[in-house]
Amino acid sequence: MSDYDNAIFRLATAQEAEPEDYTGEDGLLYCGSCRQPKEAYFPEGKTLFGRDRHPKECDCQRKRRETLEAADREQKHREEVERLKRKGFTDPAMREWTFGNDNGKCPQMCYAREYVECWELMKAENHGLILWGSVGTGKSYFAGCIANALMEKEISVCMTNFALILNDLAASYKDRNEYITRLCGFPLLILDDFGMERGTEYGLEQVYNVVDSRYRSGKPLIVTTNLTLEELQNPEDTAHARIYDRLTEMCCPVCITGENFRKAKVQAKMERLKMLLNRKESL
Repeated sequence: MSDYDNAIFRLATAQEAEPEDYTGEDGLLYCGSCRQPKEAYFPEGKTLFGRDRHPKECDCQRKRRETLEAADREQKHREEVERLKRKGFTDPAMREWTFGNDNGKCPQMCYAREYVECWELMKAENHGLILWGSVGTGKSYFAGCIANALMEKEISVCMTNFALILNDLAASYKDRNEYITRLCGFPLLILDDFGMERGTEYGLEQVYNVVDSRYRSGKPLIVTTNLTLEELQNPEDTAHARIYDRLTEMCCPVCITGENFRKAKVQAKMERLKMLLNRKESL
């Protein structure tokens, strides 16, 4: 917008003087609150619509405008984050897998934070992760923390699993390539519970297609699995070997050794039930 257009806009949107406003010695209108001018003269010899001055923001007006703009930006940001989470999570529970909700019992969680902090480098150099370890140690939660944190930065992430992918592929026979292309379009793809899907010839072929397409896209992949590193490095047959070779080429293995939170949750629930039953017996 030119200076001329700016001047017209300010004249068109000028607010009436407040009762406490006053005229200064220079003939300009001043704000009665912040004592800053609410007008400014055009350069010497310049006028607009017969006026030698135009409205100007005082400190009060500027602060009000900046407050409104900040609120508008925050609202748009929250709407975008909500859109990304609706699009990127296959399970609403994943929304709660955040650094803020972390119980601090996973020693490797610092790596998740570092991955997010170094995201631009991770993306540029295509660094992925294989999160492996015992059942219930927080592998999925680790990955979910990364996904949520990146979405808060308005970075698109998809967190899903092969059981859902295979069902979708089976339901969209004609659009398989388009479906896989869409998956590979996400800056970060997270495949949860890898190795739990059906081990049929068809299933393995589709798993390979997805992994290989992601490899060719040059974008990072994070995988969580209950498979051991030894199993990944020593596949049982050729079909598994070509999948695992792709994964280990794309992703760095990280062993998650957190406390089995599922057992801890069950134990806490049992203790709570015992307490409630004992209290009822004492009544």
